[in-house]
Amino acid sequence: MRISTLQAFNNGVAGLQRNYANATRTQEQISTGNRILTPADDPVASVRLLQLEQQQNVLSQYNSNLTAAKNSLTQEEVTLNSVNTVLQRVRELAGQAGNGALSTEDRKSIAAELTEREDELLSLMNTRNARGEYLFSGFQGKTQPFVRDGSGSYSYEGDEGQRKLQIASSLNIAISDNGKAVFENVINAGRYESAIDLSSALPGSTLSVSAPLVQDEVAVAATPAFPAAGVGIHFTSATEYVVYDLDNPPADFSDPYADPDQVLYSGVVDGDKKTADELVFRGVMVKFDGVPTGGESIEVTLDAGAQKQGILGTIASLRKALEAPSSSNTDIRDAVAVSLTNLDHGMISVDAARGNIGARLNVIETTQTDNEDVALVNKSVQAELRELDYAEALSRLSFQTVILEATQQSYVKISGLNLFNVMR
Repeated sequence: MRISTLQAFNNGVAGLQRNYANATRTQEQISTGNRILTPADDPVASVRLLQLEQQQNVLSQYNSNLTAAKNSLTQEEVTLNSVNTVLQRVRELAGQAGNGALSTEDRKSIAAELTEREDELLSLMNTRNARGEYLFSGFQGKTQPFVRDGSGSYSYEGDEGQRKLQIASSLNIAISDNGKAVFENVINAGRYESAIDLSSALPGSTLSVSAPLVQDEVAVAATPAFPAAGVGIHFTSATEYVVYDLDNPPADFSDPYADPDQVLYSGVVDGDKKTADELVFRGVMVKFDGVPTGGESIEVTLDAGAQKQGILGTIASLRKALEAPSSSNTDIRDAVAVSLTNLDHGMISVDAARGNIGARLNVIETTQTDNEDVALVNKSVQAELRELDYAEALSRLSFQTVILEATQQSYVKISGLNLFNVMR
């Protein structure tokens, strides 16, 4: 086969360029530490690396969400701790207000501190996060959740939503709690009301009845439950009474209630006077004052609109009772009794929210650990696919350098040949 001079030159140049490119690529691999510089170097590994990088980006987003969730829940936990501290002080004040020996000025002094504590709680319940969103307004982050009107009553303006963040491929976690669930959805121990009818009482009756108080929530809901229509209490004499279901009143009052063991009654006898003191029926207590003569009728019924009372409403009700000049010792007693029980219910609700936050923080901590483990495995696999074996690369570069030098020397010799040299 005849080889022209131009062809010989072209082959030599092509060989030089090829060997130089090989040596240059190896040097670039050594300088970057990467085995794969372009997808053509290893198409399968390149696709796998792209998938791993995408997974790593997703993990980075999850880690950002975990940090945001942890910060939000930590702030909420701190806020609820402060709320609990204020509620404990309010409960102390409520206990002090129940002292019958207090003067009007003493009660006003307690009411003044309750006012300050009320304002403090309102501020805590309207706490904002670092983004300026309200913690306890549900999905309505820009809406102030708790608002006080001119009469001193409170309303919840947020919704019942719960903001969430995705912290893993199939795991979303709540990063907030709505204020209605934590502060408003509190069982009201004063949800029953009483009324007394003295029209049929014998002369001389001074009997009065307190506002009912739920002492035992379990007993109210147990079977048999407190009658839905309410109960009636009728004094057949100065010392005897009958308790009955208002939905099924007896034809006369000669028979006691079918479940007398459900009725607890204490009477105080002072000489010839017989004073009704206290009656508890299936968890609902009413107190009596004065002397019954017989014929008095009392009804204890559920106030459907008062089954829940917010924490702020509880404090406001007690404060108003202490501030009112017309409040009697009995009024104060009833207000304090209801407030103490409702404050306990409120603290239980706040503690439940704190417990839920603690559980979520534990999930976040575990998920962060899991994500870190996955990220480490991800980086390890990427290293195996991408990183260079320096020993192999250096050996290959040495070999490629030798070949390049040999090619250069061969090219010099070949390029010097011509027809005249061959003829000599």
